[in-house]
Amino acid sequence: MPDIAPRRRILLASAATLPLLFATAGCRSSDAFTGPDPLAGRPRPAPDVVTLAAVIAAEENLIGLYRTALAPYSAATAHARDLLALLAQHEQHLTRLRARLIQPPGTTTAAASPRPSAKESAAAPERVTIARLRAAERASAAGLVRRLATVEPALAQLFASIAASDATHVTALGG
Repeated sequence: MPDIAPRRRILLASAATLPLLFATAGCRSSDAFTGPDPLAGRPRPAPDVVTLAAVIAAEENLIGLYRTALAPYSAATAHARDLLALLAQHEQHLTRLRARLIQPPGTTTAAASPRPSAKESAAAPERVTIARLRAAERASAAGLVRRLATVEPALAQLFASIAASDATHVTALGG
């Protein structure tokens, strides 16, 4: 049986020296290969990923508004129950949106929720009115509809569904 170890060493050595050869020659690996440069680091996220991350961040902000609006109310009041039902729908939207976002480990996006500083969390939360919730729901629905033409069909369908839900929330909030 022939000794195959020398062949393996040659293959490993050539694979290890290829980047050095390119660097010495002043070439980028993209000059020798077609497609994205494998030595240039992670590629930028696709436009749909960026859009989805922005929609997730907007949904998280809307959930934050609902939680702030609910803070002064007892959960037993009819008003709080109505707001809790709408909040639950937004949490379902967020779950569905996050399920569509697939990222490699160690990747961060704009969808990551910023954590409030100690100074911000110590301050009294600002009051969120029903009028502000209605305006936020209208803005959310309009923003999602504007994005429909720029994303793939399956994502557009999800955005349209959430936009329709947001529009019904405006009515449910008395607008």
